Amino acid sequence: MTAIVRCEWAAASSPLDIAYHDTEWGVPVHDDRRLFEFLILEGAQAGLSWSTILKKREGYRLAFRDFDPDAVAGFGDAEQQALLANTGIVRNRLKIASATTNARAFLDVQSAFGTFDAYLWRFVDGSPVRNAWRTKGEVPASTSVSDALSKDLAKRGFRFVGTTIMYAFMQATGMVNDHTVDCFRWQAVQDAA
Repeated sequence: MTAIVRCEWAAASSPLDIAYHDTEWGVPVHDDRRLFEFLILEGAQAGLSWSTILKKREGYRLAFRDFDPDAVAGFGDAEQQALLANTGIVRNRLKIASATTNARAFLDVQSAFGTFDAYLWRFVDGSPVRNAWRTKGEVPASTSVSDALSKDLAKRGFRFVGTTIMYAFMQATGMVNDHTVDCFRWQAVQDAA
């Protein structure tokens, strides 16, 4: 029996990380609510490991009303104070405040473009960037596309959207396929695109 080969970052990870790698990472996302979820989670991840965020993902779903941007946009001081006491999420004042700010900016983008998906995917001309990395070391932390996306989001009022965070967001939502070519998911993600 042949062993399954995964991307190096997932090969020796927890079952939660492996499941995420095997079923979600790199698969193109076009649903606005899921895109909002990844926007919140990637911003929360800044300075932390993705494993930490995956462990708290259910806590985020509960705290952020199943990632409903309308609900999160309406969070006031009382909701933000409650979130600061919520052990199910990362309790960082700036990250929590940015979720509400980003929800409002997200709704503005939906209003201007019809959907966040329509706005977002134009940065890659509507289809995923198909990379063919051989090693983890070849995978960049950011690109000119994540630079442009980061800059445009910041101009629209989003926070915690630096270029490295946005590149991780692009990887998570399938705007870019950064599975290494030896990974069993590389071809599947190519085909899904």
